Amino acid sequence: MTPLPAALGGTELVAWRLDDARFAGTWDSGEGAYRFGGRWSSRGVRAVYCSIDPATTILEVAVHKGFDILDTVAHVLTSLTITDPSRVHVVDPTAIPNPNWLHPGNPSAGQQAYGDALLAQHKFVLLPSAVSIHSWNLIFVASAAAGAFSLRSQERFALDTRLHPPIKAV
Repeated sequence: MTPLPAALGGTELVAWRLDDARFAGTWDSGEGAYRFGGRWSSRGVRAVYCSIDPATTILEVAVHKGFDILDTVAHVLTSLTITDPSRVHVVDPTAIPNPNWLHPGNPSAGQQAYGDALLAQHKFVLLPSAVSIHSWNLIFVASAAAGAFSLRSQERFALDTRLHPPIKAV
């Protein structure tokens, strides 16, 4: 069960990731961002991308892979606990230099450099999701945040099959 947020009586800050099951053991390596870069990090930065609710993390992965892959390839849903939530830097959306960075589309070099600078200054960075503007993503570099987070759980992911229905004959 998803823990309640602090506003509803929860006591933990939990973040979520969804990975191909083959990579479940290296969930915090940042290998994907290192190899390809990400919305808020340049290639070569081992940024670990998470969301603070499981539904957003599913959407974040689905927008890149598609529901067909989430339906047919084994995935693992990982949750982690941030041991000291005061170490999380919350980015004010109105303070972002280019408002278009918060909308779907390819990241610019400026956007990635901005994210790299945030990751160099803070153990954890919380930013609005481009997939779901009212949701939040948490990003960190595991080596820089060592000891400030812990693995909470990993479970086999099962996509609701209604999200990948059969093609209907015309």
